[in-house]
Amino acid sequence: MDTVLPFSGRVALVTGSGRGIGRAIALHLAARGADVVVNFIRNQDPAEETAAAIRQMGRRALVIKANVSKPEDIEKLFQKTGEEFGGLDILISNAASGFNRPALQQKVSGWDWTMNVNARAFLLCAQQAVPWMEKRGGGWIVAISSPGSTRVMPDYVAVGASKAALETLTRYLAVELASKNIIVNAVSPSLVETDALKHFSALSDPDVIPRAIARTPAGRLVQPEDIAGLVAFLCTPAAAMIRGQVIVIDGGFTLTLPQ
Repeated sequence: MDTVLPFSGRVALVTGSGRGIGRAIALHLAARGADVVVNFIRNQDPAEETAAAIRQMGRRALVIKANVSKPEDIEKLFQKTGEEFGGLDILISNAASGFNRPALQQKVSGWDWTMNVNARAFLLCAQQAVPWMEKRGGGWIVAISSPGSTRVMPDYVAVGASKAALETLTRYLAVELASKNIIVNAVSPSLVETDALKHFSALSDPDVIPRAIARTPAGRLVQPEDIAGLVAFLCTPAAAMIRGQVIVIDGGFTLTLPQ
């Protein structure tokens, strides 16, 4: 395979890839040769913009609207991917959502939604991806997690529990799929400097970003491109012996949190 374009001839599906971290991952993989399936649920324009940027690189891009909280939408997502490309090499489970409330105020509807989008969707996407990856002789699956899976964060109980479940699934899938030559890992970023973070911090607490930077040994927040680079590495032969791991990418941020 071309060393300059390590993903040449590969097909990648990135859930929630119209904006933010998912967009950065999609563009990074495309820049290194991959054709990409761009998935969105509500905002089609950013997804189409991501796909247009991928096509400008000379890659193929397929935009699919699918709500990963719905099993039937997940099935449609992978069926369309398989019909278009004939197989799948890389699955990035990035789409995430959640209802942030204290544990005693968490509602059943919010709990179910959060678990379905963040954890159940990862399992169902993996189930749908495997047959298409087997057609290609194997593949890579990477899930995007969160420090809230192991650390207590304000009003984060539902998301934290869903990410803990996602990390457990990562380990089980890594073992079960190893015989199929499918490598499974997860990436856990700390606070990521996205447009959404800048928007919400400006509305609620303008000091969130400066405080986080001050507490990060690396001297800056994680950028979406940092995550994209790590995700891509995990999908290369150089990372073949990394299996079922949750790789923290935070510039040292969580090392400074109170124990």
